[in-house]
Amino acid sequence: MASADPRIRSVRLASLETRYPRTVGRNARLGSHGAGPDSDVAVLVTDDGRTGWGLFEGPPGDVARVEGRLLSELIDPATGILDDAEHWLDIALHDLLGVVLGEPVHALLGGRGVRDVAVYDGAIYFDDLDPDDAPRGVGVLVEECCADAALGFRDFKLKIGRGNKWLSREAGDARDIEVTRAIRDAFPDARILVDANDGYDRDGFVRYLEAVADVGLYWVEEPFLDDAEDLKALRAWLDAHSPETRIAEGETSPDVAALLPVAAAGAIDVLLMDVMSYGLTAWRTLMPRLTADGVHGSPHAWGRPLKTRYAAHLAAGLGNVEVVEGVPGTVAGVDPALLAPVDGVLRLGDAPGFGIPVPDEVHLRPIG
Repeated sequence: MASADPRIRSVRLASLETRYPRTVGRNARLGSHGAGPDSDVAVLVTDDGRTGWGLFEGPPGDVARVEGRLLSELIDPATGILDDAEHWLDIALHDLLGVVLGEPVHALLGGRGVRDVAVYDGAIYFDDLDPDDAPRGVGVLVEECCADAALGFRDFKLKIGRGNKWLSREAGDARDIEVTRAIRDAFPDARILVDANDGYDRDGFVRYLEAVADVGLYWVEEPFLDDAEDLKALRAWLDAHSPETRIAEGETSPDVAALLPVAAAGAIDVLLMDVMSYGLTAWRTLMPRLTADGVHGSPHAWGRPLKTRYAAHLAAGLGNVEVVEGVPGTVAGVDPALLAPVDGVLRLGDAPGFGIPVPDEVHLRPIG
């Protein structure tokens, strides 16, 4: 009989090939994001043969701390991981816990949200500027949105801030405006989000907003370096001109303690801390406070398609999330249907854990 509290027999570290549908270009701060980073994963096996697995980022922790221990010594169903030393296994331990209890992660987290989770396309970067010797122009971004719409996406987040690094300020801002308008013209019913990766200052960003005021932006993300007064002024401008547009902050090296009072005061509408680097356990602690303060969450998920599924379970479990970041792409050994939205929605079922079977041996490449 399977134990309700099994011991961890082994922790296996492996890498899975991950690929985007195309090379993803620059944003306001960074160069090309490439064709897709490989994904490091940990596979946990219990003494009675059950498995849980998931991504980890950065260097792995101490496997010896985990092997041989009871699952209950590592993770609490009510709160998450019990020791920050196992933060790197936050995802894998939640998956294994779901498998052991026979419940999907979204149910473990409380089932407070909907299981059909809205997902936007987060892969529209500065591909109009590439290649350097023959830039393709705005049309390529419309083509990419069309290609991603064919993959199931209905809403799009556009990277802006070209004038921060890659073009002159004037030319870059003008291109940002042109791109925003072109995507709205091509997709009149889509939610359009924009992400400047701190590539503007406050006055410059307001000028951008003035030029696209009729577009009806769903949210603006990281418009400039965090500053409470600037964010308050931006919220006041939006309240006067586009009150439905949300301000999203908290992805890049967030000082969460500093952001929370700014959000509670109404100057940030959505907090974005990463589903992995911040962590599922930390989100479990934070979300009730955000809900009480009238602030939404939407964990950053860019980089790997698996992170979108984790963020969707968080949304369905904790509630208070209107939409999550979608990462178009494939992961070796994972059924593409588990990662792709249908009509803009990622539909979660009742399969235990995150609902993704462990990839077979041919795809798991040893690391470490």
